[in-house]
Amino acid sequence: MKESPYPLEHTLGMRWYASDTPGIGGRLRVSAEDFTVDEVSIPPGTEGSHLICRLTKKDWELQRAVREIAKQLSISHRRIGWTGTKDKHAVTTQLISIHGIHEEDLSRIRLKDLEIVPVGRSPSPLTLGSHQANQFSITIRNTSSPDLLSEVKAVSETCAQGLPNYFGIQRFGVIRPVTHLVGEQILKGDLGKAVDCYVGAACPDEPQDIREARNAYAEGKDTLLALRSLPVPLTYERAMLHHLVSHPGDYQGALLSLPPRLLSMFVSAFQSYLFNMALSARMEREPEFYLPHPGDRLIFANGKEDVVTAGNRNAALMQVRRKRCQVAIMMPGSRELSETGDDDHTIAAILAEHGIDREAFLRASSLVKVRYDGALRAVSLRTDIQNTISGADVTISFSLPPGQYATTVCREFMKADPRDMI
Repeated sequence: MKESPYPLEHTLGMRWYASDTPGIGGRLRVSAEDFTVDEVSIPPGTEGSHLICRLTKKDWELQRAVREIAKQLSISHRRIGWTGTKDKHAVTTQLISIHGIHEEDLSRIRLKDLEIVPVGRSPSPLTLGSHQANQFSITIRNTSSPDLLSEVKAVSETCAQGLPNYFGIQRFGVIRPVTHLVGEQILKGDLGKAVDCYVGAACPDEPQDIREARNAYAEGKDTLLALRSLPVPLTYERAMLHHLVSHPGDYQGALLSLPPRLLSMFVSAFQSYLFNMALSARMEREPEFYLPHPGDRLIFANGKEDVVTAGNRNAALMQVRRKRCQVAIMMPGSRELSETGDDDHTIAAILAEHGIDREAFLRASSLVKVRYDGALRAVSLRTDIQNTISGADVTISFSLPPGQYATTVCREFMKADPRDMI
């Protein structure tokens, strides 16, 4: 085990690596083709009002692609569904569903670096997390390890044993990791601060003109000036400012002007932050963090949950080693739960520090119209790595279930500045 030297990772709760190698360094995504993602899904049927299509895109952010597809089809973007949000600077293939159109309508779509092919039909739309897995092939360029072969071998063995199943940096925002901070303010009930954070929190990796516009808004709260200053591509910030110009002080309305999926992500990102923090605390206590101890929660492949006790610990250890279940951390929400072990105590202490309780999640659910019940997430990520080394470049191929991050795997090999993994 090895501690991350990067302050940004500590800020997001990603304090540890499972392996203790120095890191091979290098760069991700020198080209989009260096990062390919293929969604693995159950083949669709042939009947229903939702046309199922295979979408292949290069250098497209998914929600922007969906909006452009909807625009060319002259339909609402809300009629398009998908099972997972794939990386932007990558070549990705996935299924999407489009309600109420015919195959021949797809001929109207003319978008560069985007292909959409009909593959079936369904009576219901695709929903998040309903695919089976994602298959990745990722090339890390220009590595710097003097012993590349042995380091790749060592980390590959660690991947098979278990990596910390962190929520990756993209969960919080790659250029602006503030999504969880907006969620924190929503949970606290301070919607004005939530809007101020989303519009006015400048980050060092943004272009200078955008940083200046955000700083000006943060200092003066002049919504009209900010609307004139923020570049047109910042559509979400501008939508909020348009609302505030017309309805001064209506911060709830400003938040509700955002797309529902984006709005729902803020509180979810704060839950992700809590998970990362609790997982890092667990790793500090227990280097073999994936093994069960009394008080730990377990999650089985069929969704069944259990709690480890002194009496069943040996049985739980056997089940974990046979890969029938995993140790998990409960991300808190509106569901009332009793604290069973150290992970629960860690999260309870963080919530108390932030002044957030179960009622806060209920209020946020009412605002966003999304349930934040809380959920178990496994503490470890396990995958078999296939690798090819060509000079200073390393290509790794592996599969992950929905909700796990390929950059968590790349991070373990590279141990590089997170900005080199964007």
